[in-house]
Amino acid sequence: MKLPVEIFRAVVGVIASVAALSAQAQPQPYPSRPVVLVVPYPAGGSADILARTVGQKLGERLGQTVVVENKAGAGTAIGAKAVALAQPDGYTLLLGTVSSQAINPAMNKVGYDPLKDFAPVAPLASIPFVLVAHHSLAANSIGELIALSKSTPGQISYASAGVGTSNHLAGELLASAAQISLLHVPYKGSAPALNDVMAGHVPMMFDLLATALPAVQAGKLKALAVTGKARTPLLPGVPTAIESGLKDFEVSAWFGIFAPAGTPAAIVDRLNADIAAVLQSPEMQKRLRDLGADLETGTPESYSRYVRSEAGKWAEVVKKAGLSP
Repeated sequence: MKLPVEIFRAVVGVIASVAALSAQAQPQPYPSRPVVLVVPYPAGGSADILARTVGQKLGERLGQTVVVENKAGAGTAIGAKAVALAQPDGYTLLLGTVSSQAINPAMNKVGYDPLKDFAPVAPLASIPFVLVAHHSLAANSIGELIALSKSTPGQISYASAGVGTSNHLAGELLASAAQISLLHVPYKGSAPALNDVMAGHVPMMFDLLATALPAVQAGKLKALAVTGKARTPLLPGVPTAIESGLKDFEVSAWFGIFAPAGTPAAIVDRLNADIAAVLQSPEMQKRLRDLGADLETGTPESYSRYVRSEAGKWAEVVKKAGLSP
């Protein structure tokens, strides 16, 4: 018996609808659309340059465009919070830093938990600091600085980019580790702070290797120590703080990729593998050297442990320094 045309069409429509719903229910292979990489800093800085370089190469491997989106403000909190609240589907990522994932949350009410609200994906790089001083400072090493400070407690000052910045807390960590008293002089940014150190208005500061290096090479400042795990080939004659007697003293501006918590492990692992491959390219390694950065690699699990240890370290430094949100 033939079905009436209306019934036949209705049955066909139901079958088509079920087929469409079934197709929609099938998960699309990742990634099937552009990925957004949020940078919690303005355009043009080291973080932005790194994100755009990595993003371009990562996009080539993923077969999708990686769009870099700058969301600066509130000491990295605006951009980081936006990613923490994003859908955990691998399409919104964060270029996280020591500031966004460790220092800022210890100093301020940022609206997100750096450990609970993110899935660490992969480390990228770290830029060590260098303790630079004006030539008028009567100390040419960490040891001499400690001795000088103990003979003149509270009289040696150091500049920073502002309260709660990484170079401020590097000074607090030095004071705590060496059991000395230093006077903090905050500025509105590293550039004016470094200028005043070169002019001799403040005797010293911790600054990123990349920005302090030209002044050291030009003889305008002397370098007392670098704060990485090992000496840098850019200043091979300058010892690390650890070599100088400060056990476990390591301070760096580190960068890594983070996803919202709950992102599927398969997506995190895929991103981790692709990022590791990107970092091994000669072009990427040259860009890192130009930034004065050291390449960092690791699994999501090892990176998670590192971020947790850094968050604990800087929370303790903030507490000992008597700084409060």
